[in-house]
Amino acid sequence: MSGSAALEYGFPSTHSTNAVSVAVYALFTLNHASSTVSPTTKLLLEILSYTYAISIIIGRVYCGMHGLFDVVVGSLLGAALSILEFLYVNDFDNFIHEGSFKAISIVVLIICVLVRVHPEPADDCPCFDDSVAFAGVLCGIEIGNWHYAQSPLSWDFPVPATVPFHLEDLGWPKTIIRTCIGVICIVAWRSVMKLVLLKALPPIFRIVERLGLSLPRRFFKQASEYDNVPSHLKTDNVMPSVSEFPNLYSSIRHPRRSRSISIGPQSEADAYEALAFRHRKRRESISSIGGTSISWDSYVKRNGATKDSFEYAKASSQTTGTPSAILSTQERLGVDIPGLKNWSSTDVFTPSTPIDTAGNVNGLARTPSQMRRQDEKEEKEIFSKLAKPRVRYDVEVITKMIVYSGIAWLAVEGNPILFHYLGLGLDRAPN
Repeated sequence: MSGSAALEYGFPSTHSTNAVSVAVYALFTLNHASSTVSPTTKLLLEILSYTYAISIIIGRVYCGMHGLFDVVVGSLLGAALSILEFLYVNDFDNFIHEGSFKAISIVVLIICVLVRVHPEPADDCPCFDDSVAFAGVLCGIEIGNWHYAQSPLSWDFPVPATVPFHLEDLGWPKTIIRTCIGVICIVAWRSVMKLVLLKALPPIFRIVERLGLSLPRRFFKQASEYDNVPSHLKTDNVMPSVSEFPNLYSSIRHPRRSRSISIGPQSEADAYEALAFRHRKRRESISSIGGTSISWDSYVKRNGATKDSFEYAKASSQTTGTPSAILSTQERLGVDIPGLKNWSSTDVFTPSTPIDTAGNVNGLARTPSQMRRQDEKEEKEIFSKLAKPRVRYDVEVITKMIVYSGIAWLAVEGNPILFHYLGLGLDRAPN
């Protein structure tokens, strides 16, 4: 694994952590004494859990995104977290539901600190945005559960802060109305609060920055460097805006129309990975030459080839280093190169042997300065093809935290309270 891949994906493998944690927790739940799953269903779910975790782990190594040590430590971390969750989940819930404001403040503070110490990504990727959104949801859930558990509107069964709901008592009409109202509230909250916060936060951030308390991140522009945030800026990679719903619907109805194929590097880390691969193949090609070095004159005398075929064969040998690989390329592309079929398995062109304007081989390898200029040209070319990342603003982090905290709070407390006062709730627990 190259250094650029290590920078992009990091240590440990969080994909392995997530996959193993889900699988281990599922296995614990299936084998718990309170489980009512039939033996056949249990066996199938266990096989599915093992398959899911193992496929993710092997896939990360196979794709070159992580080394063996990364996935091993990530898997152990995921298993440990699931064991702790399964053993102490009731104690943690009681700490939240029965705790004071101080207890919930500690939990929220820990989540905010984790957001702040989140590692800087190797390039401008949405991984940090996803983490911020997830952290905001956690804050909203914990705050909502803590406050709703103390409300007379919540149920204590099966756990404290349970939202009153029973399909047989409510019926389908009320259930559908509840769902529609809940979605409308969440979409309205997100749309309004995002606009308000992106307008209100920059002046506050400038004051904080003047006090020397700013916490800049690598890919985010500080408030002192801009006047305002564009109102139609696409700042969310997690939840689409209302204006994007028609396009999403069209892509679902006609998936082939909206499908795009990305060819080549898509990020800085990908570009460095491609350059490293090219350099490695070039070194391998040079070091693996053990056959006869062929010049233009000897190639023509042996095969009666044209100059174009020689140029093609010579250029291909610099990439592959072997005539057999060039022949396979010729067959795959359907290109007829005269004389190549008469090559012996030991004949190899001398890589990086320049030809002057008259078409004569001078027999001299490229100088270090020529190699350096070629590397710089390749690097400039590959980076020029990358999509330019949009400008990102420091206020987006806090905006996302607040917006997604509010979405989670609406789901666990706000909307249930609204349903109660609209006559769409239940006052008693089912028998």
